[in-house]
Amino acid sequence: MKLSLFFYVYQEHLLKYFYPVNYISITMENKKVIIVGGGFGGLLAAKEFKDTDFDATIIDKTNHHLFQPLLYQVAAAALSPADIAIPIRSVFRNQKNIKVLLDEVISVDKENNTIKLSNSELKFDHLILSPGARHSYFGNDTWEKYAPGLKTLSDALKIRELILNSLEAAEKELDLNQRKKYLTFVVIGGGPTGVELAGAIAEIAKKTMIRDYKNFCADDTIIVLVEALPRILTSYSPDLSDKAKEDLVKMGVDIQLNKKVTDVNENGVQLGDVFIESKNVIWAAGNVASPLLKTLNIDLDKAGRAIVESDCSVPGYSNIFVVGDAAIMKDDKGEVLPGVAPVAMQQGRFVGKLIKSGLDKSNRKKFTYVDKGSMATIGKAKAVAMISGLKLSGLIAWLAWSFVHIFFLIGFRNRFRVFAEWIWYYITNRQGTRLITNALKERK
Repeated sequence: MKLSLFFYVYQEHLLKYFYPVNYISITMENKKVIIVGGGFGGLLAAKEFKDTDFDATIIDKTNHHLFQPLLYQVAAAALSPADIAIPIRSVFRNQKNIKVLLDEVISVDKENNTIKLSNSELKFDHLILSPGARHSYFGNDTWEKYAPGLKTLSDALKIRELILNSLEAAEKELDLNQRKKYLTFVVIGGGPTGVELAGAIAEIAKKTMIRDYKNFCADDTIIVLVEALPRILTSYSPDLSDKAKEDLVKMGVDIQLNKKVTDVNENGVQLGDVFIESKNVIWAAGNVASPLLKTLNIDLDKAGRAIVESDCSVPGYSNIFVVGDAAIMKDDKGEVLPGVAPVAMQQGRFVGKLIKSGLDKSNRKKFTYVDKGSMATIGKAKAVAMISGLKLSGLIAWLAWSFVHIFFLIGFRNRFRVFAEWIWYYITNRQGTRLITNALKERK
């Protein structure tokens, strides 16, 4: 008994002495967690491993975490890219056990617990996939060339320069009929992104930038919002949807409901028998999950999302998880959880804590989403919100939207910059970032 107690107390020293190499590689090695994607889900999952015995690695194709809810404000020249993004390395600079890799994950080998990168492979004990989604053209991928979507900073800058270059082209065009196509802006999709973009462009074209141009006036600009369903913001209550529509119409937005896009080309958009000539078409109508999920060889839904189990794990593999808008999961009412930031954040935290707990599959609790509400801004002092059963609109909803988005921005500097930009914009009606850097030409 005394000998066994002695060995138990001093086993670390004895193992190091007799088996120095094997002890270090087998006993001392931490569990490896790989997190694919530095968005909301991935970032919140990674934060759970701060100061733990896990070695976490975040892999992303870009070097920054992007606050996507404000991406449209970069596209509309209200904010600069640095206001809504922060290097992922900066977030974890003081965490020795959390590593960041700038790379692309090509495939996942579930059987051997490995992932393939662009030029290497990595093994994992636990894998969290949060690769996000891209805009979907429902099989019409050729439309992307003429109707860019809005998912990344690169997308936002492309749209911003598209708008600015069109205004410059309209300033030079003397023919009224030719000028019209540069001053017509078509946003396809009446969800939150489409509504926010249409409102922002309306403010640009009708109030802010218009004062800098001499060859046309606010009444010359046309903003069209196209939605295939009977109303915009279908995830909101009908009365809030109607309020948003009313505000947009007052701002000069022409809302086309029950209209399906049948073609998009370099000259504009075809809506059934009607053709809208425009050099400014923006796509906000649908999403498709990352193609990386196809390499899992599991069931996916029509949007390419992984059908996960109640603990966010992949069926049959309790150490592989998918979170955020790359996963499809239903709540207790049978409703599919929306692909929004709060869902991804809560799932990321949940999976991180679950991995830390070390619980096996049979003892895990299911993920439960706590819906704290949803918000959409329409313009300055105009928004709609549903918060804990309360329906808000107008100035109070816009203030709530502003404070919530400021609160969730990563880093104090980001919050200060955005807050200052909004105050400046509210008082002066002037956008802050209107530079043309020829990014569009460089991408061709």
